[in-house]
Order: sequence, then C-alpha cells, then structure tokens
Amino acid sequence: MAHLVLRSKIILRNKFVAAKNAAVGAAAVGLLRATRHFDAVKTGDVFAKITRTIGPWWPEHRVAHANLVAAFPEKSPKEIDAILAGVWDNLGRIGAEFAHLDHIWKYDDATPDKNTVEFGPGTQERFAELKNDGKGALIFASHLGNWELPALAAATHGLDSAVLFRRPNIAAADRAIQSIRAVNMGEMIANTHDAPVRIAGMLERGIHIGMLVDQHFGRGVDVMFFGRKVKANPLLARLVRRVDCPIHGVRVVRLPDRRFRVDLTEQIEPARDASGEVDIQGTMQRVTSVVEGWVREYPEQWLWLHRRWR
Repeated sequence: MAHLVLRSKIILRNKFVAAKNAAVGAAAVGLLRATRHFDAVKTGDVFAKITRTIGPWWPEHRVAHANLVAAFPEKSPKEIDAILAGVWDNLGRIGAEFAHLDHIWKYDDATPDKNTVEFGPGTQERFAELKNDGKGALIFASHLGNWELPALAAATHGLDSAVLFRRPNIAAADRAIQSIRAVNMGEMIANTHDAPVRIAGMLERGIHIGMLVDQHFGRGVDVMFFGRKVKANPLLARLVRRVDCPIHGVRVVRLPDRRFRVDLTEQIEPARDASGEVDIQGTMQRVTSVVEGWVREYPEQWLWLHRRWR
C-alpha cells in the first residue's frame, strides 16, 4: 500500500513539473515573440529599468555582491553598488536584444554613420587571417557585454563557424531560442556527450568553434581567477591538444549610445609540458587570465550573478 502511495506521489509530482515547464516555456516563447514587435532600443531601456528595479530583491543579487567584494576588496560599498546596477542594466538590455538578434547588428563599411558595431584595433585583420589561413580555430568568449553577438562577428567576416551552447531544459524555450540564434550564427552544437568528437571533426575541416568558458564546471581543472581558485571546463584545452589549431578570445563590449565594440585577441599560445604536449591546466589558466582582464576592465558588464567560486 505504501509503495502505491509513493508511486502515486511521484507520478503527480512529475505531472506537475511537466505542466510547470510547459507553462514557463510557453511564457518564454510568448515574451520573445511579443518583444520582436517593439523597437529594440526602447524595449532595451524598459527591460533595463525593470531589471535594475527588481534585481536587488533576488537571491542572485546577494551572490553578485559577495563575488564583487571578494574580487575587488579595494572598492567602496558605493562603487560595488554602482557595478551591480550596471550588471542588472546590462542583463535587461541583453534580454531585449536577444529577441532582435537578426537586426540589431548593423555594420557596413559604406555607411559608418548608421553602424551599431565597431571593431577594436587589429580585430578585422585578425578575422581576415582566420578566414584565409585554411585552419579551424577555437574562439572563446565570456558572459560579458552582449555575449550572444560574437557569433555574428564571425558571420560578418565570412568565417565558417559553429557555436557550442547549453540546451535549455524546457523544450519549447529551446526551440524558440534556437530559431532566433539560427540567424547568421553558424551551426549550433548542443553541449551533449558527443559534442567533443563532433567539434574535433569540425576543427579538422576548418570550422571555427565558439564557446563560453567562464562558468563553474564541477569536473574541471583548477585555475586562479581574481586570486581565488575556481574550476574551469577543460574542453577547449583538450580540443587543442587533439587538433592543432589557433586559439583566440573575443568579446563584444557595450558602448554608449547603444553601440558595441568587438575585440578579437591575438593568437594565444597553449601552455605545454616538458614533452611539448599541450598542458590542460596551464592552457585554461591562460584563457581564464584573459577573461579576468576583460572583467577588470568592464566589471559592470560581466555576469556576477552566478557562484563562480565554490
């Protein structure tokens, strides 16, 4: 009898979770579709105001505050609060911009006064080298500025590219998000168990692979980030050990007047051990140090809301 009661509870719980996920998925899809009917700039201003207002009431705000105090012990409480306000502002704008990915990116050499995007020193030349060197490449990014846009930079410069992404748990939201991301972002590779093999094959065929590298990964390697130990996903280093290819970092920084700047780093050499083989931990430390430099420069544009230190 007890077994039947327990089974009934599990069935009811599963049905409730499925119904909740379906409702959340439908709401997410509805919000994305509705947002596309409004001006991207005005919607971004509204979303930013909303997130700045309600963000401090969320548990993630406390996480972000603790992260910032630990990362910047020299900053005053007023400075920390100003950074946090920027974090919520940036997050709200990303939410609005995501629904308009197919047209917020405006770049044309012939009409620079209408562009919403500019490129940092040497960036366009490096993209041209990547396009013409006949090799695949690993291009890492972080949750800084608008982290959905680096893939559009690759498309702008004619690179054959693909992006590794984490699939949402809710199927309806996943379909809607993939539909939006499919615009000029190259192939989307879900982060599944067979993704490393697929990516290695693509690198060998000359495809350029983009991936985010700045979140906690429980089975990762130890690296230092703001003077504290964190776990980094070793996938990038393991791929470059298997397929000899260039490594670059890319960021899209938010500028005043609703513009963006794209910066592509020079090639980053992987660390190697005494035998000349790629050192996994050392390579991920070099990558993480680049990300730290970005965050130090624009702390208000990084996603401090997750528990990077565990």
